[in-house]
Amino acid sequence: MVNIKKLNKISPVIYDFLPKEKYNVSSHLEDSESDAFIVRSADCHGMEFTEDVLAIARAGAGTNNIPIDKCTDQGIVVFNTPGANANGVKELVLGCMIAASRNLPEAYDWVKTLSGQGDEVPKLVEKGKGQFVGGELKGKTLGVIGLGAIGIMVANAASAIGMNVIGYDPFLSVDKAWTISMYTHKAEKLDELLEKSDFITLHIPQNDKTKGFLSTPEFSKMKDGVIILNFARGGLVKTTSLFDAIESGKVKKYVTDFPDADTLCHPNVLAIPHLGASTPESEENCAVMAAQQLRDFIETGSIVNSVNMPECIIPPSDTVRLTILHKNSPNMVGQITNKIASYELNIADMANKSRGDIAYTVMNLDHEISADAIAELSQIEGVIKVRVL
Repeated sequence: MVNIKKLNKISPVIYDFLPKEKYNVSSHLEDSESDAFIVRSADCHGMEFTEDVLAIARAGAGTNNIPIDKCTDQGIVVFNTPGANANGVKELVLGCMIAASRNLPEAYDWVKTLSGQGDEVPKLVEKGKGQFVGGELKGKTLGVIGLGAIGIMVANAASAIGMNVIGYDPFLSVDKAWTISMYTHKAEKLDELLEKSDFITLHIPQNDKTKGFLSTPEFSKMKDGVIILNFARGGLVKTTSLFDAIESGKVKKYVTDFPDADTLCHPNVLAIPHLGASTPESEENCAVMAAQQLRDFIETGSIVNSVNMPECIIPPSDTVRLTILHKNSPNMVGQITNKIASYELNIADMANKSRGDIAYTVMNLDHEISADAIAELSQIEGVIKVRVL
Protein backbone atom coordinates (compact mmCIF):
# COMPACT_ATOMS: atom_id res chain seq x y z
CA MET A 1 0.00 0.00 0.00
CA VAL A 2 1.32 3.42 -0.99
CA ASN A 3 0.50 6.27 1.39
CA ILE A 4 -0.18 9.60 -0.30
CA LYS A 5 -0.91 12.62 1.87
CA LYS A 6 -3.08 15.47 0.62
CA LEU A 7 -1.75 18.79 1.88
CA ASN A 8 -4.75 20.71 0.50
CA LYS A 9 -8.30 19.99 -0.50
CA ILE A 10 -7.98 18.23 -3.86
CA SER A 11 -10.74 17.30 -6.30
CA PRO A 12 -12.06 13.81 -5.43
CA VAL A 13 -11.47 12.81 -9.05
CA ILE A 14 -7.97 11.72 -7.92
CA TYR A 15 -9.52 8.58 -6.42
CA ASP A 16 -10.46 7.46 -9.92
CA PHE A 17 -6.75 7.41 -10.78
CA LEU A 18 -5.34 6.27 -7.43
CA PRO A 19 -7.42 3.18 -6.61
CA LYS A 20 -7.89 2.35 -2.95
CA GLU A 21 -6.64 -1.21 -3.54
CA LYS A 22 -3.12 0.17 -4.01
CA TYR A 23 -3.21 3.70 -2.62
CA ASN A 24 -4.14 5.14 0.74
CA VAL A 25 -4.84 8.79 -0.09
CA SER A 26 -5.71 10.95 2.90
CA SER A 27 -5.12 14.33 4.51
CA HIS A 28 -4.87 12.64 7.92
CA LEU A 29 -1.61 10.79 7.34
CA GLU A 30 1.47 11.81 9.26
CA ASP A 31 4.25 13.28 7.16
CA SER A 32 6.59 10.60 8.46
CA GLU A 33 4.40 7.76 7.14
CA SER A 34 3.81 9.27 3.70
CA ASP A 35 5.40 7.96 0.53
CA ALA A 36 4.27 10.92 -1.55
CA PHE A 37 2.32 14.17 -1.32
CA ILE A 38 -0.26 15.99 -3.44
CA VAL A 39 -0.35 19.74 -2.86
CA ARG A 40 -1.91 22.89 -4.24
CA SER A 41 -0.97 26.01 -2.26
CA ALA A 42 0.28 24.66 1.09
CA ASP A 43 3.76 25.84 2.04
CA CYS A 44 6.12 22.85 2.08
CA HIS A 45 9.33 24.72 2.88
CA GLY A 46 9.23 23.87 6.57
CA MET A 47 8.55 20.18 6.05
CA GLU A 48 11.01 17.40 6.82
CA PHE A 49 10.95 14.47 4.40
CA THR A 50 11.91 10.92 5.26
CA GLU A 51 14.15 8.91 2.93
CA ASP A 52 11.05 6.93 1.85
CA VAL A 53 9.36 9.93 0.21
CA LEU A 54 9.28 9.38 -3.54
CA ALA A 55 7.52 12.39 -4.99
CA ILE A 56 5.50 15.56 -4.54
CA ALA A 57 2.81 16.32 -7.10
CA ARG A 58 1.73 19.96 -7.37
CA ALA A 59 -1.80 20.32 -8.73
CA GLY A 60 -0.92 23.51 -10.59
CA ALA A 61 1.93 25.05 -12.53
CA GLY A 62 3.84 27.15 -9.99
CA THR A 63 6.12 25.40 -7.48
CA ASN A 64 7.25 28.34 -5.34
CA ASN A 65 5.69 26.64 -2.32
CA ILE A 66 7.94 23.57 -2.65
CA PRO A 67 11.64 23.41 -1.62
CA ILE A 68 12.93 22.25 -5.00
CA ASP A 69 16.65 22.13 -4.14
CA LYS A 70 16.00 20.19 -0.96
CA CYS A 71 13.81 17.69 -2.80
CA THR A 72 16.43 17.24 -5.51
CA ASP A 73 19.15 16.55 -2.95
CA GLN A 74 16.93 13.89 -1.36
CA GLY A 75 15.92 12.29 -4.65
CA ILE A 76 12.29 13.43 -4.40
CA VAL A 77 10.69 13.98 -7.79
CA VAL A 78 8.60 17.17 -7.94
CA PHE A 79 5.82 17.21 -10.53
CA ASN A 80 3.64 20.06 -11.68
CA THR A 81 0.72 20.19 -14.10
CA PRO A 82 1.51 22.68 -16.88
CA GLY A 83 -1.41 23.39 -19.14
CA ALA A 84 -4.05 21.76 -16.95
CA ASN A 85 -5.41 25.14 -15.87
CA ALA A 86 -4.49 26.98 -19.07
CA ASN A 87 -8.00 27.45 -20.42
CA GLY A 88 -9.28 28.94 -17.17
CA VAL A 89 -6.41 31.45 -17.08
CA LYS A 90 -6.76 32.22 -20.80
CA GLU A 91 -10.43 33.09 -20.44
CA LEU A 92 -9.75 35.34 -17.46
CA VAL A 93 -6.94 37.16 -19.30
CA LEU A 94 -9.25 37.87 -22.25
CA GLY A 95 -12.05 38.95 -19.94
CA CYS A 96 -9.75 41.29 -18.05
CA MET A 97 -8.40 42.80 -21.26
CA ILE A 98 -11.97 43.70 -22.16
CA ALA A 99 -12.76 44.90 -18.65
CA ALA A 100 -9.67 47.12 -18.50
CA SER A 101 -10.02 48.49 -22.02
CA ARG A 102 -13.75 49.24 -21.64
CA ASN A 103 -13.38 50.60 -18.08
CA LEU A 104 -15.91 48.11 -16.74
CA PRO A 105 -14.79 48.13 -13.07
CA GLU A 106 -15.06 51.92 -12.89
CA ALA A 107 -18.38 51.90 -14.73
CA TYR A 108 -19.74 49.24 -12.39
CA ASP A 109 -18.73 51.20 -9.29
CA TRP A 110 -20.22 54.41 -10.69
CA VAL A 111 -23.57 52.97 -11.70
CA LYS A 112 -24.01 51.66 -8.14
CA THR A 113 -23.94 55.26 -6.92
CA LEU A 114 -27.22 55.88 -8.76
CA SER A 115 -29.10 53.69 -6.33
CA GLY A 116 -32.16 55.48 -4.97
CA GLN A 117 -32.61 57.81 -7.97
CA GLY A 118 -35.75 56.00 -9.09
CA ASP A 119 -37.05 56.93 -12.53
CA GLU A 120 -34.07 59.26 -13.06
CA VAL A 121 -31.65 56.34 -13.38
CA PRO A 122 -31.97 55.84 -17.17
CA LYS A 123 -31.40 59.57 -17.81
CA LEU A 124 -28.42 59.68 -15.44
CA VAL A 125 -26.94 56.61 -17.11
CA GLU A 126 -27.14 58.20 -20.56
CA LYS A 127 -25.68 61.44 -19.23
CA GLY A 128 -22.80 59.84 -17.36
CA LYS A 129 -21.77 56.93 -19.57
CA GLY A 130 -19.43 59.03 -21.69
CA GLN A 131 -16.81 59.13 -18.94
CA PHE A 132 -16.29 55.37 -19.31
CA VAL A 133 -15.80 55.10 -23.07
CA GLY A 134 -13.09 52.55 -23.90
CA GLY A 135 -11.55 50.92 -26.92
CA GLU A 136 -12.18 47.58 -28.63
CA LEU A 137 -9.59 44.79 -28.79
CA LYS A 138 -9.90 44.10 -32.51
CA GLY A 139 -6.98 45.63 -34.38
CA LYS A 140 -4.97 46.30 -31.22
CA THR A 141 -1.60 44.65 -30.61
CA LEU A 142 -1.12 42.17 -27.79
CA GLY A 143 2.37 41.29 -26.62
CA VAL A 144 2.60 37.84 -25.01
CA ILE A 145 5.72 37.33 -22.91
CA GLY A 146 6.19 33.59 -22.37
CA LEU A 147 4.84 31.06 -24.86
CA GLY A 148 4.14 28.10 -22.64
CA ALA A 149 0.78 26.39 -22.40
CA ILE A 150 -1.11 29.47 -21.14
CA GLY A 151 0.74 32.02 -23.25
CA ILE A 152 0.07 30.10 -26.45
CA MET A 153 -3.63 29.72 -25.67
CA VAL A 154 -3.89 33.46 -24.95
CA ALA A 155 -2.03 34.28 -28.17
CA ASN A 156 -4.21 31.99 -30.28
CA ALA A 157 -7.44 33.27 -28.75
CA ALA A 158 -6.39 36.90 -29.22
CA SER A 159 -5.58 36.21 -32.87
CA ALA A 160 -9.00 34.61 -33.32
CA ILE A 161 -10.80 37.81 -32.21
CA GLY A 162 -8.80 40.00 -34.54
CA MET A 163 -5.89 41.22 -32.44
CA ASN A 164 -2.36 41.52 -33.75
CA VAL A 165 -0.21 39.27 -31.58
CA ILE A 166 3.51 39.46 -30.89
CA GLY A 167 5.07 36.63 -28.87
CA TYR A 168 8.40 36.59 -27.10
CA ASP A 169 10.02 33.48 -25.64
CA PRO A 170 13.74 32.78 -26.16
CA PHE A 171 13.22 29.27 -24.77
CA LEU A 172 10.33 28.27 -27.00
CA SER A 173 10.36 24.53 -27.65
CA VAL A 174 9.74 22.99 -31.05
CA ASP A 175 6.70 21.11 -29.74
CA LYS A 176 5.17 24.33 -28.41
CA ALA A 177 5.98 26.21 -31.62
CA TRP A 178 3.80 23.77 -33.59
CA THR A 179 0.73 24.85 -31.58
CA ILE A 180 1.07 28.62 -32.10
CA SER A 181 -1.25 30.33 -34.56
CA MET A 182 0.38 31.25 -37.86
CA TYR A 183 -0.78 34.82 -37.25
CA THR A 184 1.41 35.28 -34.18
CA HIS A 185 4.58 37.21 -34.91
CA LYS A 186 7.64 35.98 -33.01
CA ALA A 187 9.73 38.83 -31.60
CA GLU A 188 13.45 38.14 -31.66
CA LYS A 189 14.05 40.72 -28.93
CA LEU A 190 11.91 41.84 -26.00
CA ASP A 191 12.26 45.49 -27.01
CA GLU A 192 10.31 44.86 -30.21
CA LEU A 193 7.34 43.59 -28.23
CA LEU A 194 7.53 46.40 -25.67
CA GLU A 195 7.61 49.11 -28.33
CA LYS A 196 4.68 47.85 -30.41
CA SER A 197 2.15 46.47 -27.90
CA ASP A 198 -1.09 48.10 -26.73
CA PHE A 199 -1.52 45.28 -24.22
CA ILE A 200 1.21 43.19 -22.61
CA THR A 201 0.50 39.93 -20.79
CA LEU A 202 3.02 38.00 -18.69
CA HIS A 203 3.21 34.19 -18.72
CA ILE A 204 6.68 33.34 -17.43
CA PRO A 205 7.83 31.68 -14.20
CA GLN A 206 9.16 33.75 -11.33
CA ASN A 207 12.68 32.95 -10.21
CA ASP A 208 15.88 34.76 -9.30
CA LYS A 209 16.43 35.75 -12.94
CA THR A 210 12.90 36.97 -13.66
CA LYS A 211 12.01 38.77 -10.43
CA GLY A 212 11.37 42.39 -11.35
CA PHE A 213 11.27 41.40 -15.04
CA LEU A 214 9.32 44.55 -15.86
CA SER A 215 11.09 47.53 -14.32
CA THR A 216 11.92 51.13 -15.23
CA PRO A 217 14.00 50.29 -18.36
CA GLU A 218 11.24 48.09 -19.77
CA PHE A 219 8.46 50.57 -18.98
CA SER A 220 10.39 53.37 -20.69
CA LYS A 221 10.27 51.46 -24.00
CA MET A 222 6.51 50.86 -23.97
CA LYS A 223 3.85 52.81 -25.83
CA ASP A 224 1.99 55.47 -23.85
CA GLY A 225 -1.26 54.14 -22.39
CA VAL A 226 -0.31 50.45 -22.45
CA ILE A 227 -2.36 48.01 -20.37
CA ILE A 228 -0.34 45.31 -18.58
CA LEU A 229 -1.78 42.01 -17.36
CA ASN A 230 0.04 39.77 -14.91
CA PHE A 231 -1.45 36.32 -14.39
CA ALA A 232 1.94 34.67 -13.79
CA ARG A 233 3.47 35.87 -10.49
CA GLY A 234 3.35 39.20 -8.66
CA GLY A 235 7.10 39.63 -8.28
CA LEU A 236 7.63 39.81 -12.05
CA VAL A 237 6.67 43.49 -11.96
CA LYS A 238 8.63 45.99 -9.86
CA THR A 239 5.90 47.92 -8.07
CA THR A 240 7.73 51.23 -7.58
CA SER A 241 8.62 51.36 -11.26
CA LEU A 242 5.04 50.45 -12.18
CA PHE A 243 3.61 53.32 -10.15
CA ASP A 244 6.04 55.76 -11.75
CA ALA A 245 4.96 54.49 -15.18
CA ILE A 246 1.30 54.93 -14.27
CA GLU A 247 1.95 58.44 -12.97
CA SER A 248 3.67 59.42 -16.23
CA GLY A 249 0.87 58.00 -18.38
CA LYS A 250 3.09 55.30 -19.83
CA VAL A 251 0.90 52.60 -18.25
CA LYS A 252 -2.84 53.17 -18.35
CA LYS A 253 -3.81 50.19 -16.20
CA TYR A 254 -2.25 47.20 -14.50
CA VAL A 255 -4.29 44.03 -14.05
CA THR A 256 -2.89 41.53 -11.57
CA ASP A 257 -4.03 38.24 -10.13
CA PHE A 258 -1.58 38.74 -7.25
CA PRO A 259 -2.60 41.80 -5.21
CA ASP A 260 -0.46 43.03 -2.34
CA ALA A 261 -0.66 45.90 0.13
CA ASP A 262 0.79 48.35 -2.42
CA THR A 263 -1.35 47.49 -5.43
CA LEU A 264 -4.57 46.65 -3.63
CA CYS A 265 -6.19 50.09 -3.61
CA HIS A 266 -4.37 51.88 -6.42
CA PRO A 267 -7.00 53.46 -8.73
CA ASN A 268 -5.24 52.28 -11.89
CA VAL A 269 -4.80 48.70 -10.71
CA LEU A 270 -7.43 46.04 -11.28
CA ALA A 271 -6.57 43.55 -8.55
CA ILE A 272 -8.09 40.06 -8.60
CA PRO A 273 -7.73 37.55 -5.72
CA HIS A 274 -5.72 34.85 -7.57
CA LEU A 275 -8.67 33.52 -9.54
CA GLY A 276 -6.76 32.42 -12.66
CA ALA A 277 -7.19 28.70 -12.11
CA SER A 278 -10.12 28.92 -9.70
CA THR A 279 -12.64 27.05 -11.78
CA PRO A 280 -14.01 23.57 -11.12
CA GLU A 281 -12.73 22.51 -14.53
CA SER A 282 -9.17 23.72 -13.88
CA GLU A 283 -9.01 22.20 -10.43
CA GLU A 284 -10.23 18.86 -11.75
CA ASN A 285 -7.80 18.92 -14.70
CA CYS A 286 -4.88 19.68 -12.37
CA ALA A 287 -5.90 16.93 -9.97
CA VAL A 288 -6.21 14.37 -12.76
CA MET A 289 -2.79 15.24 -14.23
CA ALA A 290 -1.11 15.22 -10.82
CA ALA A 291 -2.60 11.86 -9.90
CA GLN A 292 -1.74 10.28 -13.26
CA GLN A 293 1.87 11.48 -13.17
CA LEU A 294 2.31 10.34 -9.59
CA ARG A 295 0.87 6.88 -10.25
CA ASP A 296 2.89 6.43 -13.43
CA PHE A 297 6.10 7.25 -11.59
CA ILE A 298 5.32 5.02 -8.63
CA GLU A 299 4.30 2.04 -10.76
CA THR A 300 6.59 2.30 -13.81
CA GLY A 301 9.30 4.80 -12.91
CA SER A 302 8.34 7.18 -15.74
CA ILE A 303 8.94 10.87 -15.09
CA VAL A 304 6.84 13.44 -16.97
CA ASN A 305 6.45 17.13 -16.13
CA SER A 306 9.00 17.14 -13.34
CA VAL A 307 10.52 20.51 -12.44
CA ASN A 308 13.67 19.02 -10.93
CA MET A 309 14.36 15.65 -12.56
CA PRO A 310 15.01 14.46 -16.13
CA GLU A 311 12.04 13.46 -18.24
CA CYS A 312 12.05 9.72 -18.83
CA ILE A 313 9.07 8.01 -20.46
CA ILE A 314 9.29 4.23 -20.30
CA PRO A 315 6.59 1.62 -20.99
CA PRO A 316 5.57 -0.92 -18.35
CA SER A 317 7.55 -4.13 -18.24
CA ASP A 318 7.09 -7.63 -16.83
CA THR A 319 10.75 -7.71 -15.78
CA VAL A 320 12.29 -6.47 -12.56
CA ARG A 321 12.80 -2.72 -12.94
CA LEU A 322 15.57 -0.87 -11.15
CA THR A 323 15.52 2.93 -11.01
CA ILE A 324 18.44 5.02 -9.78
CA LEU A 325 18.59 8.77 -9.28
CA HIS A 326 22.18 9.92 -9.18
CA LYS A 327 24.59 12.75 -9.87
CA ASN A 328 25.33 13.41 -13.51
CA SER A 329 29.02 12.58 -13.12
CA PRO A 330 31.53 10.77 -15.36
CA ASN A 331 31.55 6.97 -15.11
CA MET A 332 28.40 6.82 -12.97
CA VAL A 333 26.61 4.52 -15.40
CA GLY A 334 29.75 2.40 -15.69
CA GLN A 335 29.96 1.96 -11.93
CA ILE A 336 26.30 1.01 -11.75
CA THR A 337 26.42 -1.52 -14.60
CA ASN A 338 29.64 -3.04 -13.24
CA LYS A 339 27.98 -3.55 -9.87
CA ILE A 340 24.97 -5.16 -11.56
CA ALA A 341 27.29 -7.44 -13.51
CA SER A 342 29.16 -8.45 -10.35
CA TYR A 343 25.92 -10.01 -9.11
CA GLU A 344 25.55 -11.90 -12.42
CA LEU A 345 22.43 -9.97 -13.36
CA ASN A 346 21.61 -9.37 -17.01
CA ILE A 347 20.32 -5.97 -18.13
CA ALA A 348 17.52 -6.58 -20.64
CA ASP A 349 16.93 -2.91 -21.37
CA MET A 350 18.22 0.41 -20.07
CA ALA A 351 17.48 4.15 -20.26
CA ASN A 352 19.62 7.01 -18.99
CA LYS A 353 18.50 10.62 -18.94
CA SER A 354 20.12 13.71 -17.46
CA ARG A 355 19.12 17.20 -16.46
CA GLY A 356 21.89 19.50 -15.31
CA ASP A 357 23.63 17.91 -12.34
CA ILE A 358 21.05 15.12 -11.97
CA ALA A 359 20.68 11.90 -13.95
CA TYR A 360 18.18 9.06 -13.92
CA THR A 361 18.98 5.50 -14.92
CA VAL A 362 16.31 2.83 -15.43
CA MET A 363 17.17 -0.83 -15.99
CA ASN A 364 15.01 -3.83 -16.72
CA LEU A 365 16.66 -6.92 -15.22
CA ASP A 366 16.11 -10.54 -16.15
CA HIS A 367 16.11 -11.68 -12.51
CA GLU A 368 15.33 -10.44 -9.02
CA ILE A 369 17.97 -8.23 -7.41
CA SER A 370 19.09 -8.96 -3.86
CA ALA A 371 18.99 -6.59 -0.90
CA ASP A 372 22.80 -6.77 -0.75
CA ALA A 373 23.09 -5.59 -4.35
CA ILE A 374 20.68 -2.72 -3.70
CA ALA A 375 22.67 -1.72 -0.62
CA GLU A 376 25.94 -1.70 -2.58
CA LEU A 377 24.39 0.36 -5.37
CA SER A 378 23.17 2.86 -2.79
CA GLN A 379 26.69 3.24 -1.44
CA ILE A 380 28.20 4.32 -4.78
CA GLU A 381 29.31 7.91 -4.40
CA GLY A 382 26.85 10.15 -6.22
CA VAL A 383 23.90 7.76 -6.01
CA ILE A 384 20.93 9.54 -4.42
CA LYS A 385 18.08 7.01 -4.42
CA VAL A 386 17.66 3.40 -5.56
CA ARG A 387 14.25 1.84 -6.09
CA VAL A 388 13.09 -1.59 -7.27
CA LEU A 389 9.69 -1.91 -8.97
